[in-house]
Amino acid sequence: MGMMTIPLFALSIAAVVAYPIIRRLGPRGFLVAALAPAAVFVALLLSPPSGEGRSETLPWIPELGLDLTFRLDQVSWLFALLVTGAGALILFYCRRYFSADEEGLARFGSVFLGFAASMLGLVLADNVYLMFVFWEATTVFSFLLVAHSYWQRTSRSSALQALMVTTAGGLAMLVGLVILATAAGTPNLSEIVAAPPSGVMVSVAIFLVLAGALSKSAIFPFHFWLPRAMAAPTPVSAYLHAAAMVKAGIYLIARLAPGFGDVPGFRETLVVLGAL
Repeated sequence: MGMMTIPLFALSIAAVVAYPIIRRLGPRGFLVAALAPAAVFVALLLSPPSGEGRSETLPWIPELGLDLTFRLDQVSWLFALLVTGAGALILFYCRRYFSADEEGLARFGSVFLGFAASMLGLVLADNVYLMFVFWEATTVFSFLLVAHSYWQRTSRSSALQALMVTTAGGLAMLVGLVILATAAGTPNLSEIVAAPPSGVMVSVAIFLVLAGALSKSAIFPFHFWLPRAMAAPTPVSAYLHAAAMVKAGIYLIARLAPGFGDVPGFRETLVVLGAL
């Protein structure tokens, strides 16, 4: 394991360990849970990437030539700091927000850290298929967090709507990523952007990926799910809908822009929909 996989593994373990800790300590357990993302934030802050960044590769499916490739550069480093730093602060806030008799408190803390680990994996993943796995993991965890107060009909319906919209966008994005990886001859996003393929199918693929990014970031015309999702507890809205999940689409657009910013309609679409 290296500098990128260790923090990801640590947050994943913390998500499991948080359940018994919060169940035993109640709201005070959030202070302990916050230590994991805080530690990762400090570790990342003290080891910024230099130059072209650095990569780590682990075997995944050798028969298909697929590896687990992670990459830390200036863009992924910035978003990783946002994910872990904001996550730690909001977990500290949970100590005061929730009362000791809150139902499902331990589950909330565990799912919250699971979401944080998924978001960290998303911004660090260079392999587009691995990135998609983390992308959909954030969708599932966000569904569970928005539906925290599942005994309320509003929470259940809002979570389901967010799940359906972002999952549909994610599936469109997957098709686009497959086309891009096939056309470029590599599943690594950094290599695809460095030597971008061209053609009609590539242009279609870019807009399919863009659909996934827009739906995740609640940009018009996929904006309608976000206000209803605010029925979730305040820490969920602060993290998912302000600091983390909706930034996933922005992150992906920032990744694609250097290689595909000149695709006809790409910039115009972003400017018009963003303005709306």
